[in-house]
Amino acid sequence: MPSDVPSKTKLLLRALSGETLKTPPIWLMRQAGRYLPEYRATRTQAGSFLDLCYNPELAEEVTLQPIRRFGFDASILFSDILVVPDAMGRKVAFREGEGPVLEPLRHVDEIARLNCDVTEHLAPVYETVRRLRKSLPAETALIGFAGAPWTVATYIVGGSGSQDQAAAKAWMYRAGDEFQQLIDKLVAATIEHLSAQVEAGAEVLQIFDTWAGSLPALYFHRFSIAPTKTIVAALRARFPDVPVIGFPRGAGALAMEYFLQTGIQGLSLDTAQSLSFAKEALQPIGCVQGNLDPLLLVAGGKAMRSAARHILGELRDRPFVFNLGHGIVPQTPPEHVAALVELVRGSPK
Repeated sequence: MPSDVPSKTKLLLRALSGETLKTPPIWLMRQAGRYLPEYRATRTQAGSFLDLCYNPELAEEVTLQPIRRFGFDASILFSDILVVPDAMGRKVAFREGEGPVLEPLRHVDEIARLNCDVTEHLAPVYETVRRLRKSLPAETALIGFAGAPWTVATYIVGGSGSQDQAAAKAWMYRAGDEFQQLIDKLVAATIEHLSAQVEAGAEVLQIFDTWAGSLPALYFHRFSIAPTKTIVAALRARFPDVPVIGFPRGAGALAMEYFLQTGIQGLSLDTAQSLSFAKEALQPIGCVQGNLDPLLLVAGGKAMRSAARHILGELRDRPFVFNLGHGIVPQTPPEHVAALVELVRGSPK
């Protein structure tokens, strides 16, 4: 991993190392995206969404756009969690108004044919990381990411996004050992994908388990905590100085066990997570990140300011990164994002 800028100068890395900062770092999930007119203009050049993910020049550009506008303390690689199943041989397409579509994987025999060596297919993604490491401001940390095995599995089995993850859960309940084979394949592919991002220049990694909250407690431990623990342990063995943030969306009180058992250095809080629980139970474990409702960012004004100040008041006295509780939505006015950044940076202790 390049070391051209000392980690100590980057606020996100300082917070994740356990430092409490006078002004917390801020970045936002999906900070590059459809709410920015410059993103929409670049997207038209690329063709499809997946083409944009695989075009290093354009992916670099859209990653840099929110940094130029708002000066966030971190930049997250523009890509998607579904590039991994695409590289494993499950063709992925993104259809306007419909979202991602995959050929559903429904038989155990298909699992054995999945390719875990994803790095050749995903070489354009790592080229984007290398370009960003050179083009980002010196003070801006670069975040790489991947989807957690459970969340990615729900798309592979279901063939698309789902509110209840019914297809994946049915297989998991009916034949847990078969489903475990799919999870194990995804663990192996995810380790290689994240490792390649670090080798290209990523300084922080985030694992998105968007559908973790749909798992009952017993299955949460097996299919959310255990795979993430294996991934984090492998990454720690290879890159001991690269922190990992976990985002078990919807985990509720199980977030504490996730934080304790996975080995992550930062826990991203979803919108519904209790701030008092985060303060009392989670921050003693390590750095937390979150958790403004993205729709408050759409609303802006007094409601947004009040909620942001409340989060700061509750969480800033221990290691903390200001973020949203999920990603920015397309209808967000960019001026509201600018106002939020100004508020966070202008409200010292």
